[in-house]
Amino acid sequence: MNDTKDGSKYRQLHIEDYLQMVSAEQKEYAEVYAHQRISENNAINTDFQTTGLLEKILDRGNLNEAYKRVKSNKGAGGVDGMSVDELLAFLRDNREQLIQQIENGKYKPNPVRRVEIPKEEKGKVRKLGIPTVVDRVIQQAITQVLAPIFEKQFSDYSFGFRPRRGAHDALKQCQQNVNDGYVYVVDMDLEKFFDTVCQSKLIELLSRTIKDGRVISLIHKYLNAGVVENGMFARTEIGMPQGGPLSPLLSNIMLNELDKEIANRGHRFVRYADDCMIFCKSRKSALRTLENITPFIEGKLFLRVNRDKTKVAHISRVKYLGYAFYRWKGKCRLRIHPKSITKMKNRIRELTSRSNGWGNEYRALKLTQFIRGWINYFALADMKALLKRIDEWYRHRIRTVYWKQWKKVKTKFMNLKKLGVDEEKAWICANMRNGHWYCGGYCIVNFALSNEKLREWGYMTFTEQYLKVRVN
Repeated sequence: MNDTKDGSKYRQLHIEDYLQMVSAEQKEYAEVYAHQRISENNAINTDFQTTGLLEKILDRGNLNEAYKRVKSNKGAGGVDGMSVDELLAFLRDNREQLIQQIENGKYKPNPVRRVEIPKEEKGKVRKLGIPTVVDRVIQQAITQVLAPIFEKQFSDYSFGFRPRRGAHDALKQCQQNVNDGYVYVVDMDLEKFFDTVCQSKLIELLSRTIKDGRVISLIHKYLNAGVVENGMFARTEIGMPQGGPLSPLLSNIMLNELDKEIANRGHRFVRYADDCMIFCKSRKSALRTLENITPFIEGKLFLRVNRDKTKVAHISRVKYLGYAFYRWKGKCRLRIHPKSITKMKNRIRELTSRSNGWGNEYRALKLTQFIRGWINYFALADMKALLKRIDEWYRHRIRTVYWKQWKKVKTKFMNLKKLGVDEEKAWICANMRNGHWYCGGYCIVNFALSNEKLREWGYMTFTEQYLKVRVN
């Protein structure tokens, strides 16, 4: 097999060279998922053929679909340095050897590349493991075959990393629980979930449903592949890397045991990935629930409950998926949590910084992309009055950017005149010696760089997008 580092000649590849198209039946198998309520006796699912799964994973159509997903997701390369653009040529030259190695049980995944991203808590980081692009294709192929099998086992109250479900569905379920009188919650936090998963427990859970030992062995190899951080290799005997296509499915398989246990005890709950809230009608009941469920999590699933962050609280005092809750006219409503607002403002400050070297057109594009994504995510929240204040602050920052760019008195004077300011007022304003932020909010600058002018130049506002997509 060719060394994955030898890929410079494949950097300018075109999608037209892509392997044969996926047939309609294969695509349907990869993308259609079933939804059923979790049952009492579904520890082992027998509705699917669970032997011969490796052949389905290595099916040409399934691998082609996996390649398309990895290609569309882009992303950085792994420890071998191969980029997504080099992947197609490598697979064309090595596909058969790769499949043969997997079938013979001789394939050895590469270790993941450790990447740290900052958390909201100051000084804390989240550790991601970036697999090589080849391993991402294989993991995606495994996920496409196993996901429909396990979907029938998953709870209706689990919403993370599942088809046709998302954060909005989880939040609506929270609202329903609160409207039904369950106003106290156990806000559960699992300490370093991905880093502390017991691999032997996970393999046991997989083996209850998956009877093809070759698939179990391949997944186990990915769990044990190790990590490379700062050029040093480290073994991974516990935990699983967060960052590959297979990790979300494996996390749901592990935490599905928690879902079943909570459901069997008769509690209402909502889980999105490892963020779980159990709903109760009284504080006393919630405290008792936390006390009783903790031994199961730590003694049966071998996970750790973060005592510092796990709490029992009224629904109005918790943050969930960036939202906060409140009651209005007897109904549960949603607002944006203050921490989410702070995070958003920090991002706007980054996008309106002059030190990033962006042109104004590119800056407007990046701001528009961010605002659309942010508003679409928080569309369930009541925030019209909040957005009006944010838009004023946001436009003030944009005007300050232009004022800084103009620098010289002559440039300021000429630009103000071009934008319709009277010559005398333009000269007085251009000679102001106040700070940039003061000048960015000055009445003459506001007149020159009016809201209409900024919109004409491509600067979307938060309110404008919210009025398009708001749900409430």
